[in-house]
Amino acid sequence: MEIWGKRLQILKEAIPTASTVAFLGLAESWEGATGHVLRDAAARLEISLIPMLMHEGTPSEIERVFVLMGQERPDAVLVSGEGDQYANRQLIVDLAEKHRLAAMYAIGDYAERGGLIAYIADFAELRRRLIDDVHQILKGAKAGDIPIYQAARFALIVNLKTANALGLTIPPGLVARADQVIE
Repeated sequence: MEIWGKRLQILKEAIPTASTVAFLGLAESWEGATGHVLRDAAARLEISLIPMLMHEGTPSEIERVFVLMGQERPDAVLVSGEGDQYANRQLIVDLAEKHRLAAMYAIGDYAERGGLIAYIADFAELRRRLIDDVHQILKGAKAGDIPIYQAARFALIVNLKTANALGLTIPPGLVARADQVIE
């Protein structure tokens, strides 16, 4: 869950003037551990965090929340990408662009589709760990005896084409740290 705090920190680094950030996600996320981590991180970073919550990730619900976001006028948006949101990722990227919102995404595919920034767990590493776990189970290990693995490697994706379209200059240090830069 700490990854959410890191995402907010990177978003603030990318847009130092951001003082208000919207969180686009399902209500369950905001009420659970994700929301707690985000609220703590926002307080540390002196960011006002506005929950923009959906009950489902349908196109009409996503559009409704973006209309509300337009009224709130946040400096940026943090997108969770859970559930049906992922199925509607292009709509979310398009609406963020339409509303001229800098956005941080939890899934790399968003940045590849035109989103500004994504900070994600290294899925190649997670797949290797999953394969190792399956191999152990096939050799007779009980699933409950295999320790839970938490990602240790993460990837930062920065879309400079989108930054330019939004009139943003991403700090060179952040671009230098990126694992993937989309130009």
